[in-house]
Amino acid sequence: MRVLLVGAGGVGTAITRIAARRPFLKSMVVADYDRGRAESAVAAVADGRFTAERVDASDEAAVADLLARHRCDVLLNATDPRFVMPLFRAARSAGAGYLDMAMSLSRPHPERPYEECGVRLGDEQFALAPDWEKAGALALVGMGVEPGLSDVFARYAADELFDEIEEIGVRDGANLTVDGYDFAPSFSIWTTIEECLNPPVVYEAGRGWFTTEPFSEPEVFDFPEGIGEVECVNVEHEEVLLVPRWVDARRVTFKYGLGREFIDTLKTLHLLGLDRTEPVTVPGPDGPVAVSPRDVVAACLPDPATLGERMRGKTCAGTWVRGTRDGAPREVYLYHVVDNEWSMAEYGCQAVVWQTAVNPVVALELLATGAWSGAGVLGPEAFPARPFLDLLTEYGSPWGMREQ
Repeated sequence: MRVLLVGAGGVGTAITRIAARRPFLKSMVVADYDRGRAESAVAAVADGRFTAERVDASDEAAVADLLARHRCDVLLNATDPRFVMPLFRAARSAGAGYLDMAMSLSRPHPERPYEECGVRLGDEQFALAPDWEKAGALALVGMGVEPGLSDVFARYAADELFDEIEEIGVRDGANLTVDGYDFAPSFSIWTTIEECLNPPVVYEAGRGWFTTEPFSEPEVFDFPEGIGEVECVNVEHEEVLLVPRWVDARRVTFKYGLGREFIDTLKTLHLLGLDRTEPVTVPGPDGPVAVSPRDVVAACLPDPATLGERMRGKTCAGTWVRGTRDGAPREVYLYHVVDNEWSMAEYGCQAVVWQTAVNPVVALELLATGAWSGAGVLGPEAFPARPFLDLLTEYGSPWGMREQ
C-alpha cells in the first residue's frame, strides 16, 4: 500500500513510527506545510519507504498532484479538522482512498444552538457519499481513537455482547500530568477548543440528534488500571453522529473527563473571544496583521508532541454499553489504556498522540490485506470489529473489558 500522510505533527510523527514496523506498507509520503517537520519525521524512522514533501493542506490541486505523482493508494489525514474538506475532495479527484481521524466541522443552529443541530460533524462528507459509492472508492472517516477505536468497540458490543442495547456512551479520561506546566493540553488545543465549546450532540431513538449546553450532564466515571474516578461532561464528538448510522442503540453520548480547571480555562477563552477562528487585526512591526485568536492561543502553548518526557500517567479511551443479553441486564466498559512511560520508551511518543495514531495504521493494514473493504463514506462501525481488535493486540497494545 502506498500512503500519502498529510500532517507531520505529533499524531503524524507517531503514525510514521508505528507504520515503519509493519510490512504491509510499500511506501509513505510524509507531507506538511513545514517541510522541516516532514523531514524530521522521516529521518527518525530511517526507512527507505518514507519520503518527505511540502504541501499546503488547503490547496486541493497541489494535494491531488502529490497523490498522482507518487501513485498513492490512500490519503491519510493527520491535520486539524479545518483541512478535512480540501483533503477529502483532493483524494476523490485523484482517485485515491481517504482516511481521517476527525470529520468535517459543524456549525451551530443559528437560533436554537443548545436544542437543535445546525450543520453536524461529518455532514459535508456524507453529502458526497454518492460520489464515492459510484466510483467504488472508500472514505473511512473518524478512524482515530475517539472517534475510531471507540466506534469499533460499539460494533463489537452489538455483534458479540448484547441482544439489545439501551445506551452507548463513549467515556474518555486520564490521570496525566505535565511536569513544569500549570496548563498544558496533551492534544491539539485548536481541536480541543472546537469540540469542547461547540454544543454537544446527543442521540436518542425516536428523537434523533439534538444538542445541549456545553459541559452538561456531569457524571463521575471510574476509569480502569489505576486512573480512578474522573468527572466527565458532554462534549461534541463524532461518535454520536457515527454510531447510530450502523449500530442499533436507544441513546448515544460522548463524555470527556476534562477536570474543573480545564473547563474553567476553556470558558475564559470563550468569554474573551480567544476561541474564535475569524481573524482579528492587530498592530505589527510592519503594519496591521490579521490573526486568528485561536491560532494565537495554540502558538502560546507548548506543542503536545514535545511534552512526552514531562508527562506522567495513563490515558484511557473506551465505550460504556448498557443493555440486555439472554433476557438479563448487562453493562460493560470496553477500553484501551496507554501508559505514557511505555509509549515514550517504545516509540518516543507521548501517550495521547500514540493512542490516536495506532488506530489508523491498524485500519490501513486491514484495508491492505482485504480484511476490511467497502465503498462510500463509511465509519468504523460499518466493518467487522474482531479483525481490528485482534490486530490491535498483535501491535502490542491490547484492549480490555470490564463488567460493570
